Amino acid sequence: MRWLRVKGVPATITTPKVTGKLTLMSADVADALFRSPLHERHLALGAKLAAFGGWEMPLEYAGGGVLKEHAAVREAAGVFDVSHLGKSRVRGTGAAAFVNSCLTNDLGRIQPGQAQYTLCCDETGGVVDDLIAYLFADDHVFLIPNAANTAEVVRRLTAAAPAGLTITDEHRDYAVLAVQGPSSAEILGKLGLPTGHDYMSFDLATLGTAELIVCRTGYTGEHGYELVVPWDDATAVWDAIVAAGVRPCGLGARDTLRTEMGYPLHGQDLSLDISPVQARSGWAVGWSKPEFWGREALLTEKTQGPRRLLRGLELTGRGIPRGHMRVYAGEQSIGETTSGTFSPTKKVGIALALIDTAAGIADGDLVEIDIRGRRIEAKVVKPPFVQPSVR
Repeated sequence: MRWLRVKGVPATITTPKVTGKLTLMSADVADALFRSPLHERHLALGAKLAAFGGWEMPLEYAGGGVLKEHAAVREAAGVFDVSHLGKSRVRGTGAAAFVNSCLTNDLGRIQPGQAQYTLCCDETGGVVDDLIAYLFADDHVFLIPNAANTAEVVRRLTAAAPAGLTITDEHRDYAVLAVQGPSSAEILGKLGLPTGHDYMSFDLATLGTAELIVCRTGYTGEHGYELVVPWDDATAVWDAIVAAGVRPCGLGARDTLRTEMGYPLHGQDLSLDISPVQARSGWAVGWSKPEFWGREALLTEKTQGPRRLLRGLELTGRGIPRGHMRVYAGEQSIGETTSGTFSPTKKVGIALALIDTAAGIADGDLVEIDIRGRRIEAKVVKPPFVQPSVR
């Protein structure tokens, strides 16, 4: 259970643990969810709202829909409100070294002004969360975890932190706006924001009176930026971006875009039961580091070989796969899908699936997915399903 503090709602309201799954909701459920500072803007745009990670967020907008919003990002630019993402700060002497001793990736590989994708694991090697670490200085690291996992990440860091370090949960101090697509640099440049920095690096800027972090990151595979904006300035920044001609996009399109890239979603493709080795996220593990949470378990799994691996599946027939559908080779059940959708770019069904390594399946092999009682043929492929433009 997780405590929620929402304006107008008693602090004693609780909701069940939420994964990344999008869920349409009733009014009473909506009343118990956090809301973005852009909630009124979403209502004005006719957004269809859904529960996501304990937040009420836009799934898609009137006059657009997932397909048009997806196409806008692949062809021009779209803006996503992802303020549900967590924000936490680690400050004090040795902050970077401390974070590096906890999370999987090696902060020693990057310099101040750069960001890094990393994982928070437990002692068994399961993934508590995947997150982005912004390295400001040796004594200052800013973290962006997933919405539903922020409190747990902060709890674990706080419990492990030595005296002199402070870990703060700033979840509702900042909004995050993701401007993604091939036109994103041109549009943000016209607003006076920095756009020339390298992928996975960030710069500080102002837009009007708002002080922003502008990071060359995203979850779509396209050239893009994520803007960390003070909570009270989010509406003004959103309005400026939309007025510049950027289409508002909801979390439905964000999901189809990330699935085309094979990017994992925590709670589906990564979890306490799905390790980085199984999810083929070992590139985000600093294997030579002497210390990080879950190190021994992950080294053992890597050495022995995982019992299952995340693979891409592209349907050769008609159908739309979803999560938790069985995968077969002949009459043998060999795994289960973790994510699935219709690819608006390729016009076919695609999925990520955990496949038993003992089955000996290789890229190019044909398997079948049980989609509501019908076996649909799919080809095993190595993601991404669509060539990314991000560099």
